[in-house]
Formats: sequence, structure tokens, C-alpha cells
Amino acid sequence: MGTGTAGGATGGPFVLALDQGTTSSRAAVWDFALLPPRLRGMGRVELPQIYPRPGWVEHDPEAIWSSQHAAAVQALERAGLPAARLSAIGIANQRETAVLWDRGSGRPVGNAIVWQCRRTAPLCATLDREGWGTAVAARTGLRLDPYFSATKVAWMLEHHPGAAEAAAAGRLAFGTVDAWLLWNLTGGRVHATDATNASRTMLYDIHRRSWEPALAERLGIPAAILPEVRPTSGTFGLTDAAVLGAAVPVAAMAGDQQAALFSQGCWSPGACKNTYGTGCFLLLHTGDRPPAPSAAGLLGTVARGLDGAAEYALEGSVFTAGAAVQWLRDGLGLFAATSDVERLAAAVPDAGGVVFVPAFTGLGTPDWDPLARGAILGLTRGATAGHLCRAALEAIAFQTAEVYEALVREAGLAGSELRVDGGAAAADLLLQIQADLLGAAVVRAPTLESTALGAALLAALGAGLAASPAELAPAVAGGRRFLPRSEPAWRFAERARWRRGVERALGWAPPGA
Repeated sequence: MGTGTAGGATGGPFVLALDQGTTSSRAAVWDFALLPPRLRGMGRVELPQIYPRPGWVEHDPEAIWSSQHAAAVQALERAGLPAARLSAIGIANQRETAVLWDRGSGRPVGNAIVWQCRRTAPLCATLDREGWGTAVAARTGLRLDPYFSATKVAWMLEHHPGAAEAAAAGRLAFGTVDAWLLWNLTGGRVHATDATNASRTMLYDIHRRSWEPALAERLGIPAAILPEVRPTSGTFGLTDAAVLGAAVPVAAMAGDQQAALFSQGCWSPGACKNTYGTGCFLLLHTGDRPPAPSAAGLLGTVARGLDGAAEYALEGSVFTAGAAVQWLRDGLGLFAATSDVERLAAAVPDAGGVVFVPAFTGLGTPDWDPLARGAILGLTRGATAGHLCRAALEAIAFQTAEVYEALVREAGLAGSELRVDGGAAAADLLLQIQADLLGAAVVRAPTLESTALGAALLAALGAGLAASPAELAPAVAGGRRFLPRSEPAWRFAERARWRRGVERALGWAPPGA
């Protein structure tokens, strides 16, 4: 283990990981005295969701910050540690969500527009007609879609009175959630992001590793509002002592999916992971060169930003996964606790012909249809809550299977295993269904807090608690393996049935919805 610490660190071998997600803010204190690091304390605070119109999703930026701060305080209290004992803080975050705030007051201009929000679909369609699609794919690795931050920022500048003028005068700052948290942690002294988050904005050239001016100019986004892009592990600044009670180095920032990729030990080309969260995100490490534009709807993204270089990944995005289970709980009231879904789903041998396509906010890979909407098909009088729950778990697995197949095909790999993490990965039934639909092994991470662990591991590198990823290898060993039990004929028939359901959900909403 390395012995150095980032500038200003006086604490012990403790790292605080902030894991700011779509539906909650979490924090974890990890003890790096030995490897693998030991979890000392956790905090979690729910984050309210705001739905102004169908297909629109917002968060209150102040609630993002206050909930994350409260979770950090909880984690420190449960670990029995003051902030002065910390060597570093690492941040992992929901990625494409866009925040715009005033540099002077630190107040948000309006609500954050969440990655799930589809309000900018008409603007994306306009850009596509103007011929921007090819340039966006070639330079940013992404595709023209409301998912990414660029069109969200353009919408805010256009629709918040005075925002465009203030931005042009340099009075506003834009950031994804990591940059917003960093700004608040440092008392407004640092406006920065890392390369993994920058690569999700649709404004960052992943080849030159710098902001891409042409699309920003087309969208009316001044360069002055963009954060500085730094390596994923390194010095981002010291927290204001009033925030946590001590000045602590922020030593890493990464998008949540890239943090999980790192904590799953996917450090070399071909290694692949899936995180079952609000959505599902599969990343396959591709090495030190950006992947070529994909013919299968996959995205090229930065896996880890390095000093003067980068590692890259191919990514497939499923917008609605665990959120489908949450809807069954909160929207339909089928059960009280999320964990009940597995019990109800296991009470039936199969979904009884029911297909649930949870396209609440459109579909990502491989369809990329912002106008798709949710559908439940195949209902009969014999359908029960158990069948709906089973169909929801199957929907998560079907979507994952389609993305995994596209990843291994595009990467030219055999596809022997998928490493998994996230809250829903606790469900044995889901992972067995997943293995059966993939025809490949599914390996569950030993800790489902993989995003928080990834932020901590990356911060350990940034703070000098470890000299290289190789020293962290004991922290990323795999856990339980689920092996396929299905016959290929069954798998193909089930996948074909799912695809028929998807085709009925495509293009459902009217253009401009």
C-alpha cells in the first residue's frame, strides 16, 4: 500500500465515498488499513422526484446537496469518526443530470434536469435534421438524444429568464452533479469535473480530451460556464472546514457507472459489468483507445480519466430497470417493500405470457426511441400480481440481455460472464433469469455498494493510499456465480417474445411529447 496522502490530509486510512444517485444520496466510510477495505459506516437519504409533465423529470439541486450532506454526516457518525480522520473523499454521481447555478450566490437557476427527462427530444430531432448526428458520434462517442446534458443546458438557458445573458457574461456555472457537489463541498472555490462525467455531456471530445466548441456554439452554451476537466483520481480541492468539520481533500470524482466498473475490477479490455439501479448500465472496457462509432446503438465513453491519457469503454444504457419495480410498489401498490417483488415473482413458475415493457421515459440501447412508452401486454383474467412482478424482473433481464449481446458482438468477444452489482442484484431470482437469458455466467459483486466502493478506491489512488490499481486487486474479487440452466431454444423464443412487445411500445408518444 502507498503511504502518501493528498495535500492537507492529516487523517488515518479512512475514505468517505459520496454516492449521489437518482432516487437517493448515499455515503460510506471505508477503512483502508487492510485490503479489502472494510465498510465502517453508511448513510442514506431519499431524494424527492419532480415530474412537471409526462416525460419530464427534475430534481431540486438544493435537495441534491442537502441530502448528500446529510448522508455524509450519517456515515461519519455511524463509523464513529470525525471528518478530521479522513484522508480523502471520493464522489460518484448520477451522470447526465444538468445543474445551472449563479457563481456569485451559489444558488441554482432552476431545478436540475435529470438524465431520464425527455423534454429536449424535439431539439435533438432538429439537430439530427441539421446533420449533427455524425459529428456528435465521431467526436463525443454519444448520439443525439435527450439523455445527455448538452440539450438540457440549452433548454435551461432558453427558458429561464435572463439565464442566457448571465451565462454570456460569465456569471453562471454549469455542471453535472459531481461538479455541483464539489462546488458546495469547497465553499464555491472549485468549479471542475472529471473526464468520465465530461464524456456524458455530449460537449466533450473523447479523442482530444477537451470541450468540443462547435456543438456548444450551436446550442448557445458559452465556454465560460463549462467546468475544468481533470483526471478521475487526483487533487480536486479541500472541503470548506465548515461543511464537515475539517478540511478534507476531494481526491476522486467519477460517474457512478464508471466507479462501479472500477470496483468490479474491469480494468482491462473485454471485462464487462452491469449495474442494476434505477436504470441498467452495461460497460465493457475497451482499452486506451476510444471505440469507433457503434452500429448497434452503443456509446463510447471515458472509463477513467488519467493524467494526459484515458481508458475507454463501450456502454449500453437501459433507462428503466429498478424504477419499474418502484412503480409497481408506489404506482400500483402491489407490495410495501421493494424486496417483496422477488417473493411474489417466485410464487409463479413464469410470467404467464405477460410482457412488461417499462419504457416510462423512452428506450435506450438498442432502440434509442424517446417516444416509446411503457406497455403491459399479454394480460388475461388469470394474470396476478405475481405475474406482473415476474414480468418486471424479466423486463430488467431482457433489456440487459439485448445490450450485453450487442456489446460482445461489437467488441468481437465470446461473452463468457457478466459482473453485476446494484440494489436489484441482491435478488437471486433476477440473476438466475439473467444467466438463463444470456446463456452466460452472471457474477455478483461481493458488495452491492459497488459504486461507493469504486469512488473510495479511486480516491485511495488520488490520495496516495495506493500507488496503483494493482495494489487494490484484493478489493475487487468476484462473489457468487449464477450459471445458465436454460436450453438455447427456450432462450431464443423468450427473447423473440420480448422483442414483439418492444415493437408495440415504440413511437407511442406524439412527436414533441
